[in-house]
Amino acid sequence: MNPTKLDHVAYWLAEREPVAGFLTSHAGMHVIDQTDKFTLLGSNARRGKLTLFAAEGPRERGALMHVALRVSDLDVALAELPGGLDLDRPRTGEAYFDVGTEGVRLGLVEAETDVDYDLDHVALFSARPEETAGEYASLGFAPTVAGASGAPRVEVGGAFVEFHPGEPGTPEKPLLNHLAVLVESAEEHIAAANDLGVEIDDVVDAPNTYAVFLRGPEHVRVEYVEHKPTFSLT
Repeated sequence: MNPTKLDHVAYWLAEREPVAGFLTSHAGMHVIDQTDKFTLLGSNARRGKLTLFAAEGPRERGALMHVALRVSDLDVALAELPGGLDLDRPRTGEAYFDVGTEGVRLGLVEAETDVDYDLDHVALFSARPEETAGEYASLGFAPTVAGASGAPRVEVGGAFVEFHPGEPGTPEKPLLNHLAVLVESAEEHIAAANDLGVEIDDVVDAPNTYAVFLRGPEHVRVEYVEHKPTFSLT
C-alpha cells in the first residue's frame, strides 16, 4: 500500500451549514462541490479537504479528537476567527476550538506551507496509541517521530495522523465518517487488502473517482481514492 497524501477527512453531521459557513467565512475555504448528501470544502481542491456528509443526529465523538489545519502565520489566521471562541493554546504555534454544536473540534498549526488551511494532522483517540500507529504503518502510512504533543503519529504526503490515549468506543452514530488518502490505483489496494486480510468495507466507482474503503484499526474507516482522468475540481 502506497498512499501519496491525506486527501480529505469526512464527517457525519446532522447540520452541515454551521460548519460549512464557519470554514468559508473564517478558515480560508470555499465550497468545491455540494449535493443533497455532502458538502466538500477546501482552500485548494487538490490539497487537503473536509467533507461534510448529511446524517441523522445526534452524532457521537467516537475516535475523532480533532482535525488541524496548517497555516503559514498563526496570528493572521487567528485574526480571521470570530470573537467569543474559547481558544485552547496548549503549545506555541497551535490553537484549537470547537465549531458548531456537534463536537467538531478544529485546530490551526503554524508551519511552513505553500497553501494555507491545508490539512496538518488528524488526532484520534486510541486505547493503545503505539500499537495503533504500527497498524496504520501496515496500511501504507509512514512511521515518523512524535509531534509536538508527544503523541505517536504516522505520516502521509506531509500530513499526519496521531494517536492520543483515550477510548474510541464503538458508537452507532460516529462523528467521523472516514479518512481518505490519495493513491495511484485503487484496484491495487483492493488486492493488497485481500493479501493482508484487511476487511474491505465498500468499493465505490464514481464518475471521477474510484475508491476502496477499508476498516482500519479501532473501527476507523480509511478510504484509498484514485482520481480518474476525468477528475476535475475547482
